[in-house]
Amino acid sequence: MQRSTGLLLVTVLGLTASACGSGEPATPNASGGAKAVTITVACQPAKSAPKERQAWDDDVAAFMKAHPGVTVKSTDQQPCFDPKTFGPKLAGGQMETAFVVPVTNYNDVISKGQALDITQHTGVIKTWNDLRADHKELVTKDGKVYGVPNVHYSVGLVYNRALFTKAGLDPDTPPKTWTEVREAAKKIAALGQGHVGFGEYSGGNTGGWHFTQSIYGRGGSILAPDGKKAAFNSPEGKAVLQNLHDMRWVDNSMGTKLLVGWESLMVAMGSGKVGMMLGAPDVVTDVVNKFKGNVADYGITGFPEAKASLSGGESFMINPKATPEEAKAALEWIDFRFNTVGKGRFDFARGKAIGNPVGVPDNAVFGDSATGQAIQADRVKNASLPVANYDSYVQAAGTIPPKAEPLHAQELYAILDVPMSGVLSRKDAGIDQLLADAETKANSMLAAKG
Repeated sequence: MQRSTGLLLVTVLGLTASACGSGEPATPNASGGAKAVTITVACQPAKSAPKERQAWDDDVAAFMKAHPGVTVKSTDQQPCFDPKTFGPKLAGGQMETAFVVPVTNYNDVISKGQALDITQHTGVIKTWNDLRADHKELVTKDGKVYGVPNVHYSVGLVYNRALFTKAGLDPDTPPKTWTEVREAAKKIAALGQGHVGFGEYSGGNTGGWHFTQSIYGRGGSILAPDGKKAAFNSPEGKAVLQNLHDMRWVDNSMGTKLLVGWESLMVAMGSGKVGMMLGAPDVVTDVVNKFKGNVADYGITGFPEAKASLSGGESFMINPKATPEEAKAALEWIDFRFNTVGKGRFDFARGKAIGNPVGVPDNAVFGDSATGQAIQADRVKNASLPVANYDSYVQAAGTIPPKAEPLHAQELYAILDVPMSGVLSRKDAGIDQLLADAETKANSMLAAKG
């Protein structure tokens, strides 16, 4: 998903959680004359995040009170989008009325008729006209609208300021080059007692995802311009793997445990023993809210030596089986919880009161519109963190060109997990062979996709 400079920043709160299951709705409010309707909605925080879950449940109750006859049932799958279950769940017609789709899957979901045409209902989103036009274009096909843009991000370097200080590093001048990252990582690892200077993924599609972040930063690509051939077996791709190999086996700054799924590195970061990782600002929010990190410890800066930054995001889409009444109710919920200044995820006063890290920047889907400006002002007003901790990220985000995730991203990420795992698990891993094998698999997959 593309991003413009000068982007205003907001904090995305309570979008994901750390368990699977279903949430029981509060007692529905029926009203004489109102047609009863029940909708299912994705992304309820799990029981392991009780304050965020309570805030969600409070929003459900408030929403149902304001919309008599509507019953809301929540699911608490974490993350909201799981590449392993998304396809089967969607194909099996088991998706919620309102569900989350990452930008990499927009075209597939829309082209297969798995999202409802909501063109006639966009007026339900009262801030629709303030959503950035380039984001809305991504969920529009042949003049018809199929989604409500919800999240947009670009990648930076998340780091533990407390560990920087402990290792004799200046947390106010975080690394700007990979050489500086390596030197800082070695000093943090030298603290001993399980400290890891730099954390990285090796599987669960997250390894390939972070490979993509790294190769983009070095100026490389995953696919050729026409999208029909792999382009990652390149000097930039080799530099990514060589750097990780050397940090792991020469510097001994990456620890010895292979981190596979998304949650694994987040848990490690939350433990306070990991110095740095690649990620968007919402990493800080999740580390604090869900993985018990100290809210004051984390900062984020620009991607080292970045020639481009991976840019992505997600939208809410509506199940095509939804009736007009269900679709309208689901969009009203999305409008209330995710698109209203001072409400739901943008209730920064509540977020601050329950201990959320208000003030962490996240690239807004509202840009510099009136809604975007109001959100930013409210975020700053209720900030619980010193925004100076994120200044270098904000400055970099305005100058580093964004680059969207590749087509067939999840399939490519799974393929690229293998070379990532290879260099992090084997000292004698052959980088050229790992990339050549991955290239062959990727080209076969791309050929099959047509």
